[in-house]
Amino acid sequence: MSARRRTPAPPREDVLAAAMAMIAERGLEQLTMAALGREVGMSSGHLIYYFGSKDELLLRTLEWSEGRLGAERARLLARPGSARERLDAYVGLYVPGGHRDPHWTLWLEVWNRSQNAGADARDRQAAIEGAWHRDLVALLAEGISRGEFRRVDPDRYAARLRALLDGLSTHVAIGLRGTGRPQVLAHVEEFLAETLLADV
Repeated sequence: MSARRRTPAPPREDVLAAAMAMIAERGLEQLTMAALGREVGMSSGHLIYYFGSKDELLLRTLEWSEGRLGAERARLLARPGSARERLDAYVGLYVPGGHRDPHWTLWLEVWNRSQNAGADARDRQAAIEGAWHRDLVALLAEGISRGEFRRVDPDRYAARLRALLDGLSTHVAIGLRGTGRPQVLAHVEEFLAETLLADV
């Protein structure tokens, strides 16, 4: 009698990538543990074993997606050019691509669920936000030192700009009429011109 061969579980990153792909293709409401399990060849029980809960799966998927965005952000901010050009690239990466943008759909869901999250989950979410904030503060400080930007407090200005980006981006992600990506980018460009760009 031969022993049954067990099929190894896919690497965790493959599961997270599959979860993100399902959100992009079918929407968050179709992402159940059972459906994801079928996608990656695992039972929902195995997924619960690996992740503990759907909340944890969603947060891990967001962290995975943010890791990829963070690498892209680092590449954009390291390229040559003016601080203004790189600020435009930062804003372009921040703002959703359109209604039901999968990363923003996931981000909104995780933050909605965070009302009942524990300290560890909140700390991990704060780390995601902190990375975006630190990069923006550094870019603003560089632009100020070069004379491209007005002498604002980089930390305070970054907090306000990101609050504007979050609010407008939420409108794009949920498909609020009149607030598509082009309109949001125009609003942000006008705001930057009025509050940040140095008079030449």
